[in-house]
Amino acid sequence: MVEHADGQGESGRSVLGRTLRLLREKEGKSLGQLADESGYDKSYLSRLESGERLSKVTVMEDLDGYYGAGGLLVSLWKMARIDAFKDKYKEYMRLEAAARVIHVYAPGIPGLLQTEDFAREVLSGPQATEEPDAVEEQVAARLGRQLLLRKNPAPSVRFVIDELALRRPSASAKTWLDQLAHVETTAQEPHVVVQVLPFSAGVHHLMGKGSLTLLRQADGSSVAYTEGGSSGLLTDDPEDVLCHSLSYDRLRDLALSPSDSLAFIRDVLEEHRS
Repeated sequence: MVEHADGQGESGRSVLGRTLRLLREKEGKSLGQLADESGYDKSYLSRLESGERLSKVTVMEDLDGYYGAGGLLVSLWKMARIDAFKDKYKEYMRLEAAARVIHVYAPGIPGLLQTEDFAREVLSGPQATEEPDAVEEQVAARLGRQLLLRKNPAPSVRFVIDELALRRPSASAKTWLDQLAHVETTAQEPHVVVQVLPFSAGVHHLMGKGSLTLLRQADGSSVAYTEGGSSGLLTDDPEDVLCHSLSYDRLRDLALSPSDSLAFIRDVLEEHRS
């Protein structure tokens, strides 16, 4: 196992890039040789080593195997992906990754349930101003968040999703079918519950206020995160968290049961397939 230097004061992406370079040099490989043997483009590998680009986690898994690094690169990637988020989201990302219980209300498809193609469409829409590489980093970071759904032990996760999210398709029919199928599949995981808030529930107290996420840690501490438009607020004040928890409970009670929600999602999926 290669020793990587203390990265105090460096971004996670810089530490990952420097470790990639040290691993390659320890093997006595040039970038060209690494490109030939790994199947990745030389310029792409160079940008990873310089810290200019964040890869998908699968790239780090491949390079972990190539170098026999024992999961080091994936571990560093998990820290580096936080750099792709703005400062105000970084503490939330850290808490989300460690949470044992996650409750989400979302008026759209939550990031934790988005497919790669759907996430790319959302992040590169008309409202986005990022360059293509920046969008790809955001996509990689968003997909990286979903690793928490595959942890062992996995957190207990509940999503309450507004019916509107399932009725507003993406521009690509295939992307939308894949997205709906992904929600259906994930809803059947033993540690995941998906509930649909139907139009028939009428006006509710979170309408127009964006999304709400509640995170509970193993030590019993909890935080609430609300997000709407371009602003987000993370709070650990007990009174605020309690208020948000009660709001979530009221909304969950208005939603369809998990079994009825799964049937609803399947009906929507069949509508689009036909």
